[in-house]
Amino acid sequence: MEDSLERRAPRWAEMLARFNHHLMFDLGGGPRPMNLSTVINMGKAGTFPVMGLLMWVYASRTPEATSTAAWLYLAMHGSYGLVWLLKDFNFPDRNWHQPATIASCIFGIFGLGLYWLAGWVIISGISSQDYPLPHGAWFTICISLCILGCVIMIAADVQKFIALKLQRGLITTGMFKYIRHPNYLGEMMVYGALAMLAWNWIPALVLAYFWGTFFSSNMATKEASMSRYPTWAEYKARSWWLVPYVF
Repeated sequence: MEDSLERRAPRWAEMLARFNHHLMFDLGGGPRPMNLSTVINMGKAGTFPVMGLLMWVYASRTPEATSTAAWLYLAMHGSYGLVWLLKDFNFPDRNWHQPATIASCIFGIFGLGLYWLAGWVIISGISSQDYPLPHGAWFTICISLCILGCVIMIAADVQKFIALKLQRGLITTGMFKYIRHPNYLGEMMVYGALAMLAWNWIPALVLAYFWGTFFSSNMATKEASMSRYPTWAEYKARSWWLVPYVF
C-alpha cells in the first residue's frame, strides 16, 4: 500500500531532471527515429573499435599509443561496454527504452563520446600519467575498481529488473540492503577507474559534469519517488546513499 504523503525532490533536482530529460529525449522536437537505448548501445559497442582505431592512428606518432596503460584502457572500457550490452539485451531498463528526437540522438552520441576522452588522453600522449604510486600498484587499483564496479552495477540492475517484474515496490534486500543506489555506485567506480588510469583533468571534468548533473538529480528524484512507500523511513534510516558508513 502506498503512502499518500510522498515528498517532493529538492527543487534543484527537479529542475535538473526536467532539463536532462529534455536533452535526452525531446531536444529540437520532430521525428523520433530510435530509442535512446539504441544510441547508448551503439556507444557501448563502439568502444573497442574506436579505441583500437585511435591506437592504430597514434601508433606512428607516440609510443604512448601502445603503452600498457593504453592496452589496459582498451580492455577495461571495451569489456565494460560489452557487459552493458549483455545486461541491456537480457535485463533492459525501461527508462532508456523511449524514443528520442534526432537532436537528442546526436546529443546522446556526443555525450557518450565524452567518456572516450580518457582513452584519448592516454593514447595520444598529450600528458604523461604521473601516477602517485608505482605503475603496477596503480594499475592493480584501477583494474580492481573497474571489475568490482561492473559486478555491483550489473548485479543491482539485474536484481531491480527481476524484483520489479515480480512485484512493484521498494527493494530493500540484496544489493540494495545497505546502499540505496548501488547501480550508480557501480558505474561511478567503473568510470572513476578509467579516469584514474588517464590521470588527467579532462576526464575528471567530464565525470564531474555527469555526476553533478545527471547522477545527482536522478538519485535525488528517485529518493523522492521511493518515499511514497510506508517502509521508506525505516529503510532510509538503516541504509546509506552510496557508500556504507561513509555517505
